Amino acid sequence: MGRRGLQSVVRSNKDVVVSSSGMKIQWSPQEGSSLSGGIFASVGQAGMGFGMPSNPQNPIEKGTKFLYSTSHMIYVSMPESGFRFPGTPELVTGESLEVGEEGLVKKKQKKGGLKLKIKVSNPSMRKLISGAIAGAVSRTVVAPLETIRTHLMVGSLGHSTTEVFQSIMESDGWTGLFRGNLINVIRVAPSKAIELLAFETVKKQLTPQPGIQPKIPIPASLIAGAIAGVSSTLATYPLELLKTRLTVQRGVYKNLLDAFLKIVQEEGPAELYRGLTPSIIGVIPYAATNYFAYDTLRKAYKKAFKEEEIGSVMTLLIGSAAGAISSTATFPLEVARKHMQAAGAINGRQYKSMLHALVSILENEGLPGLYRGLGPSCVKLVPAAGISFMCYEACKRILIDKEGDD
Repeated sequence: MGRRGLQSVVRSNKDVVVSSSGMKIQWSPQEGSSLSGGIFASVGQAGMGFGMPSNPQNPIEKGTKFLYSTSHMIYVSMPESGFRFPGTPELVTGESLEVGEEGLVKKKQKKGGLKLKIKVSNPSMRKLISGAIAGAVSRTVVAPLETIRTHLMVGSLGHSTTEVFQSIMESDGWTGLFRGNLINVIRVAPSKAIELLAFETVKKQLTPQPGIQPKIPIPASLIAGAIAGVSSTLATYPLELLKTRLTVQRGVYKNLLDAFLKIVQEEGPAELYRGLTPSIIGVIPYAATNYFAYDTLRKAYKKAFKEEEIGSVMTLLIGSAAGAISSTATFPLEVARKHMQAAGAINGRQYKSMLHALVSILENEGLPGLYRGLGPSCVKLVPAAGISFMCYEACKRILIDKEGDD
């Protein structure tokens, strides 16, 4: 008798258990009773039932009431009911009964619910796709804050969040808050994809097997984070500069291609990498501290709560905390980088090097100038980091190697 077909077994004319496609039906004739009938249907997860009672008897286990008759009793129960039927083994949550050639057996059942799974065989491609989606989603959500932060850094529309916001609304409306977002997504998606792939690859190579001494006496996540940041910056830096120019110099460039062509023709190809040095210097401590903090907080959470998997909400919080730590520690370098990228566009300022930019900002604006925009920057970067990590982990669960993977 095949498992997939309709299956039944009779025990002394008292119990009949029928199973088909996960639905269990039990028929229990009671001796010396009238020919009336009743039906009870139960859905374990929804916790709902319906029935037609006729002389209900004592409830079965744990105070759960069923509707059945004195003559015939029919149960229709989905898996995870956790009920025990007469003459059958006890069931626990997540188990069901099935009758095969070996007799009545227990069968583990997975929890229900809609689960989206997409098969992507190549592990590197799974990480790249997950990283790209994570970067695009996180940056789009915080695009208005990114626009305000950029203007605050270069002082083009005011020196406070309110002034910049009002200026943008008066001149461009709501669409002005998303100016350059498409460029941002085009830049961030491949950047985040490369960054996360590089991080996981390097971390895997540097992490020793249990019982083996580490190859380098530095946390693997710290080194992997630094390498990941440098890799993504080198690959996508020109797009970052184009995005900054489109945001700051409104009306000068029509679109991304126009900005690219004008910069190359008027200022030379090397201009596309202006500010690369402070970017590299800035991204190393930022990415290193960001990924190290994220990895450390995840391990601490798993150890404290003895859990192997971390939920989406907790991943969001852990990622946000890591972003706050790293952005605060490296913010002055980010300010210097933005000033160098916008050199000549605002007040004719020119910087020869990162050190020159830092000194000039200190002389003209004082120490607060190095942290101008830190508030909106944290408001933007903290949730962006959390959303990015949350989307990345979620996408990795959706993209599987083969059917049946979890």
